[in-house]
Amino acid sequence: MADITLSRVTKFYGRTQVVHGVDLEIAHGEFIVILGPSGCGKSTLLRMIAGLEAINAGSISIAGRVVNDLEPRERGCAMVFQNYALYPHMTVGENIGYSLKVAGRPRAERVRRIEEVARIVGLDEFLDRRPGQLSGGQRQRVAMARAMIKEPQVFLFDEPLSNLDAKLRVQMRIEIRRLHQRLGGTSVFVTHDQIEAMTLADRLVVMNAGRIEQLGSPREIYRRPATLFVAGFIGSPAMNIMTAQVIGPGQAVLESGLLVGFDPALEVAAGMTVALGIRPEEVETGATGTTTIPIEFVEELGAGHLAHGSFEGGDFVVSLPSGVEAPRGGRLAIHLPPAAVHLFDPVSGRRIGVGGAPRQAPSPARAEA
Repeated sequence: MADITLSRVTKFYGRTQVVHGVDLEIAHGEFIVILGPSGCGKSTLLRMIAGLEAINAGSISIAGRVVNDLEPRERGCAMVFQNYALYPHMTVGENIGYSLKVAGRPRAERVRRIEEVARIVGLDEFLDRRPGQLSGGQRQRVAMARAMIKEPQVFLFDEPLSNLDAKLRVQMRIEIRRLHQRLGGTSVFVTHDQIEAMTLADRLVVMNAGRIEQLGSPREIYRRPATLFVAGFIGSPAMNIMTAQVIGPGQAVLESGLLVGFDPALEVAAGMTVALGIRPEEVETGATGTTTIPIEFVEELGAGHLAHGSFEGGDFVVSLPSGVEAPRGGRLAIHLPPAAVHLFDPVSGRRIGVGGAPRQAPSPARAEA
């Protein structure tokens, strides 16, 4: 096992900066997932750890050793790619054991190690087949076995499940997590898929535009998003966001004039404009409703459904259990419970928290400036 430390890691492509001074510490045996939209720099960060991309500034350490100038093969990492990167003319066994052959290991040792690793990933009956004769899930297992046989300090996964169908993705998520627990390695997994991220991660790194927006457990990031970006990116469907003005402790008014409560301990003062958010599953419905919204369409999910409507001039989604009927084309009574309401600074995008002096609304002079 190995720890990984990134200190002020920076990357440019020409004059374009794609990674902005990232700091990250990954502990021995952790499973870290880096999540973000396309182009956020997550795969570039992974490739810099692997040594496949040079860094322009900062340092990367693995197991206490700075690896900036080391070749990929010297870093103790094994990488599993999105496209499997298997040799089509080789058998499964030859693909798995290729690194041992290049290293000059005796044939008897190679055979023994190949059979051991193949049993772990459930490929012991497929060693004589070629990649073209395997399913997508089986090919991904070959790629994982090829990484495992190197006995690396660090496993690096670059969106390895994105080419699989939905059922296989679920199966492979379970297998990857089991393998991580069995082998006790340190794993860094890059994805744009929230479900993969939430189910696999010990800790989750949410990236945006080359920066880390938030780092924490999946539960923490879901329940207490640090920024408007995280609130809108994490969750399917995303958090409902509206504009409101604070009128007193624990009270804000929406643009429509509807009064909404929130935790009175939050650092805001009367007159401050805030972005107010609530998760679709936190919206209360029925007799407790304080207003109604028109329902435009309903997504059936089997175990429940999502009612899509409009509220405060924008889209608004309510998550309903299967036993609650959504009035298609009608109106739904809703209530925003104060305990479920999140507040964000609309300028900085940062979450408004508890403690410290209340943030003040800008004075007329500052606002005009």
